[in-house]
Amino acid sequence: MKARLYLTLATVIACAALPLCSEEISMQNAPTPAKTSAAPSWMNNSIAKLQDALVSKYGTQQRARIDRGLHQVAEFWRVDDGDASTFEDFVNTNFAGDQATLDTMFNRFQSLLEQLDGHMHEINREFNQQSDLDLGPVLPFDEVFAGYDPSAHVLDDFFSNKLAFTVLLNFPLTTLDERLKDGPNWTRRQWAETRLAQRFDKRIPADVNLAIAQAGAESGQYISQYNIWMHHLIDPQGQRLFPPKMRLLSHWNLRDEIKADYSDTQGGPAKQRMIQQVMERIVSQTIPQIVINNPAVDWNPYSNEVKPTTAKDSDAKADNRPITNAPEPDTRYATLLKTFNASRKADPYSPTAPTLIDRRFQEDREIPEARVKAMLEQVLGSPLVAQTATLIQSRLGRPLEPFDIWYNGFRPGSQYTEAQLDEIVSKKYPTAEAYQKDIPNLLMKLGFAPDRAQYVANNIIVDPARGSGHAMGSSMRSEKAHLRTRVEKAGMNYKGFNIAVHEMGHNVEQTFSLNDNDFTLLQGVPNTAFTEALAFVFQGHDLELLGLPAPDAKSQSEKTLNDFWSTYEIGGVALVDMAVWHWMYDHPQATPKQLDAATVQISKDIWNRYYAPVFHKNDVVLLGIYSHMIDSFLYLPDYPIGHTIAFQIEEQMKKAGSIGPEFERMAKMGRITPDLWMERATGRPVGPEALLEATQQALAAANTKP
Repeated sequence: MKARLYLTLATVIACAALPLCSEEISMQNAPTPAKTSAAPSWMNNSIAKLQDALVSKYGTQQRARIDRGLHQVAEFWRVDDGDASTFEDFVNTNFAGDQATLDTMFNRFQSLLEQLDGHMHEINREFNQQSDLDLGPVLPFDEVFAGYDPSAHVLDDFFSNKLAFTVLLNFPLTTLDERLKDGPNWTRRQWAETRLAQRFDKRIPADVNLAIAQAGAESGQYISQYNIWMHHLIDPQGQRLFPPKMRLLSHWNLRDEIKADYSDTQGGPAKQRMIQQVMERIVSQTIPQIVINNPAVDWNPYSNEVKPTTAKDSDAKADNRPITNAPEPDTRYATLLKTFNASRKADPYSPTAPTLIDRRFQEDREIPEARVKAMLEQVLGSPLVAQTATLIQSRLGRPLEPFDIWYNGFRPGSQYTEAQLDEIVSKKYPTAEAYQKDIPNLLMKLGFAPDRAQYVANNIIVDPARGSGHAMGSSMRSEKAHLRTRVEKAGMNYKGFNIAVHEMGHNVEQTFSLNDNDFTLLQGVPNTAFTEALAFVFQGHDLELLGLPAPDAKSQSEKTLNDFWSTYEIGGVALVDMAVWHWMYDHPQATPKQLDAATVQISKDIWNRYYAPVFHKNDVVLLGIYSHMIDSFLYLPDYPIGHTIAFQIEEQMKKAGSIGPEFERMAKMGRITPDLWMERATGRPVGPEALLEATQQALAAANTKP
């Protein structure tokens, strides 16, 4: 899962990086050209006059700051912001020409923006409570609350009242090239000033931000209710392969059930093949509409036949819709197109990053897209893939099948059945409150000192999620982070626990990177791949946290192979996500059906290039199943990057001998550029080399007979 973000002033300027979409597409949502105009005719004369006056007042040593600030303000100044007199009065009044005034301005902005961000985030969290948490039905007005963003007008307001111009006049806007080249020599204060200025490097209108927030809420609601009732799946022999009341969310729980079924040597393959068939129906939009989140019908996903159920395992209200196998009407791709059109509304207001693709890589990740693609292809094209596949095939005793991209047999403790793990977890955590109380103990098992474990636990609140789960940090130090995970009536199951441990990793990072950071303007980590990486570190120790044996040297090698195979799997998914967004920008007038066909073909093409040589089957569409492609657009590349980063981080923690202190040290570095963060954390820039080297060693160990 992922850390959940809501729009605040800190993120509103990067709004196109957030989840958007809806259930239908309308070309009315296509972006309109920005209403920009040339600089006022008086601007150059005013700048020249102000340059002379300010240099005369503050000295020639301030000339560079003065010139930069004047041009930064001029770039965003519009006619309705005021005439030449207003512009000149503003500059003369608000330029901080001495260090004491600049320090006061910086500290005041940092403090007050923390309060603004924090309270806006708090309001958004409460307005989304009914949609996010398992608190009963979501009513129409709940969806309106969830779609409302009280911070949508803040950026407009900050330009209107000229607070944004005050920042632009006094603090530097930088390019990615400058941050990569000069950032290693900057002080922490210089980094904080850079992040402060970046908050105002776009002037996106409030109506665009509000539309994005609404679309994000709609897409999240669509995905959070996309459940499949597994007991109601019928195989070609008319058999039910899954137990009563099993309700799995797509894609997360379906994928995790495939992983769990490796422990069932008898019935597992049949269940895995059936889930693969379900996934392919979802991607190709041949899934019958009536079977989605509906325990009132039985469905054969092979023949696509739907019938009234003969097994009652739910208290859900009767569904009186006609029972047919009519497919979901391209809703998945209508939602994705609505996402695309919503994101494009920000394009005209982002001249240096004019597409969502540019913004996601150049601004959000601060890693160029070409470099990310090269890193992914370095893993997918590695000869270690075929070697690992051969090892998996020998262990399974059968040829590989497409669902084996989720092979789970390398994980330490995989000898435990899903039922055994569910029993252990449900006894320990019958409620979300039980997990909450155990957080200090869990953190101490990960090497955190008792006082630090209690400190972090005091800053986390656990909530029962309506969907699969997510983590939501705070945006001010007086608030707490929230951990959301699904807790069934019988208690938390192993899937829920595994997700909870992952989300706890997010929450621990969120707590340290905010509460213990020297500058709140540097809150967080370089990009979402890093917070995923830190969460993966926690998630990889979930069995130890249940009191099961810690991995020995052999298990460590197995874990490396698991990390490599997981990166191989999600790397292809990320390439699909990236290619689909390029396709949408190349075909802005596409219909949902056309996008359906394109996504299916892209999924097949990437499969055929990187997976068919291993699995010996062409034209598989499984790489298109991830729900994040629909509700968290262009987020998926963060996962494989996160896997490689997680491996680098955990290797450093092994060297240090403990997770806790190193985790805290790394999290407190805050939001600097990825390579700089990684070099200071581990001594190497971001890349898959450490994972590939360790995989080669692990394969050698695995193939060595005792």
